[in-house]
Amino acid sequence: MAAREGSEPVLTSRTSLERVSDRELVITRTIGGPARIVFEAWTRPEHVSRWWAPQALGAGMASCDAEVRVGGSYRYVVQHRRGGRFAFSGEYREITPPARLVYTAFFEPTADGRMPGVEAVVVTVTFEERDGQTRIVSRELYPSKEVLDGAIATGMERGVHVTMDQLDALVASLQ
Repeated sequence: MAAREGSEPVLTSRTSLERVSDRELVITRTIGGPARIVFEAWTRPEHVSRWWAPQALGAGMASCDAEVRVGGSYRYVVQHRRGGRFAFSGEYREITPPARLVYTAFFEPTADGRMPGVEAVVVTVTFEERDGQTRIVSRELYPSKEVLDGAIATGMERGVHVTMDQLDALVASLQ
């Protein structure tokens, strides 16, 4: 990622986002590392806290808690440098290390009402290793077209590009 003086970051990410139906978004990225390390980076709170929030867009993790087991829950709180906070939480439905993870994602309502809570999204992530790299495919199934439209309208695409770049850098540092 490069940035020009006084402007938004210029995205140079190798991440793709594709809306495959009214309710489904597919995010794909190849990460430079083995599936075991990528899976750990995706599931261990001490690693998630280092890549989940888009730092180049002024965000950081205020807290990151997860009990990674079927039926376990997680909660990530993101803090923006301007002071706003928002949280994601959910429950793990399937865990098959290091190949597959299924969980719900619920965007918690913000105190100021700018972001209303919505029904949970079901996220299925696969990690396919080939030649020392891991292809991540994250399928996000939203409860309705309107909820997916609202998520996209928040600017999530920019954040996804930044966080996937951060994940790639973190995995490189863990090898």
